[in-house]
Amino acid sequence: MKRIIILGSTGSIGTQALEVVDKYPNEFEVVGLACNSKELILEQIGKYKPKYVAVVDSSLANKIKVTFPAVEIFVREEGISRLAGVKVDLLVNGLVGISGLKPTLEAIKAGSNIALANKETLVAGGELVMPLAKEMGVEILPVDSEHSAIWQSLTAKNVKRILLTASGGAFRDWTKDQLVDAKACDALKHPNWDMGAKVTIDSATLMNKGLEIIEAMHLFDVDVDDIKVLVHRQSVVHSMVEYADGSVIAQMSYPDMRLPIQIAMLYPRRGEFAFNTYDFIGKNLTFEDADEDRFPCLSIAKYCAKEKGIAPVIMNAANEILVKAYLDNKIKFYDIPYYIRCALDKFYQGQRIESEAQIYCVDGEVRRYIVSLIG
Repeated sequence: MKRIIILGSTGSIGTQALEVVDKYPNEFEVVGLACNSKELILEQIGKYKPKYVAVVDSSLANKIKVTFPAVEIFVREEGISRLAGVKVDLLVNGLVGISGLKPTLEAIKAGSNIALANKETLVAGGELVMPLAKEMGVEILPVDSEHSAIWQSLTAKNVKRILLTASGGAFRDWTKDQLVDAKACDALKHPNWDMGAKVTIDSATLMNKGLEIIEAMHLFDVDVDDIKVLVHRQSVVHSMVEYADGSVIAQMSYPDMRLPIQIAMLYPRRGEFAFNTYDFIGKNLTFEDADEDRFPCLSIAKYCAKEKGIAPVIMNAANEILVKAYLDNKIKFYDIPYYIRCALDKFYQGQRIESEAQIYCVDGEVRRYIVSLIG
């Protein structure tokens, strides 16, 4: 059996990963589970009987101790990193935000392969993560549907470019004038996917696609100029790889995150369970250029991808704070790219990444600055 740890077990990725475990009960042993504060983890502990559990909330940790005295518990964010340092066959990282970086590094140091759904790990720390993974002989297996599609489509050498598809998000048909007053409650109405709030807002601003460009650069060792974003409203073609001879290989499936999660968890073999199938009869598949004028976060991310160094760290930290402020109705839609640019103007002078500590130092400074600006 493949011994696994799931970080973010009560979130969208984590619960779907556990659905995969349910479909293959003889394939996986759940060694550890981690979450921030949701009591759903009590139900998960009772069902999957992990040896280790990590929770950020100390009151929830006390409740787990009383209910499951045999479970070893790690508390607070450092507890999640301690759990990630337990050697297993596969660690599924479904955490949200920069909090996913340190556990990823700890898992790599422990020699665990990683099914990575946490974008910020590579956006902020890819220049540390990928060389360390190579040094430790650890495989980073992509979970995002787009990166999973690219991974599956890389069947030969002589790659010309990657075609990264985007649904376009909830605001894909809104004009620029309409977007000025676009509300978070409207942004959360994603047309194709059921995702967490932060990812759904990033999808609406197209920052999600910008983050994925940076991820793809690190995962597949390509330049930003060799990645093209296409808006594909149907979310059936999850991404494509174009080769030097003009041929294009695409991965296509019904938009269901359980499939790329299953592919990463069962790697190197493919599973036999189909969560959903797509009926192509009578359907149209369309592709459009992404509009960087209406969605400037994409152009900001492309700039940061080219600059590398701490530019993506600054962008990511600012974006995390601004997305939360937007969800809380404290700022408007176009305040997100505006304040990200303010942070880049203040903090970025071409600095390279030299250490993990530097990443967290810059991340903290940027967050405090953005909070001071928006109040």
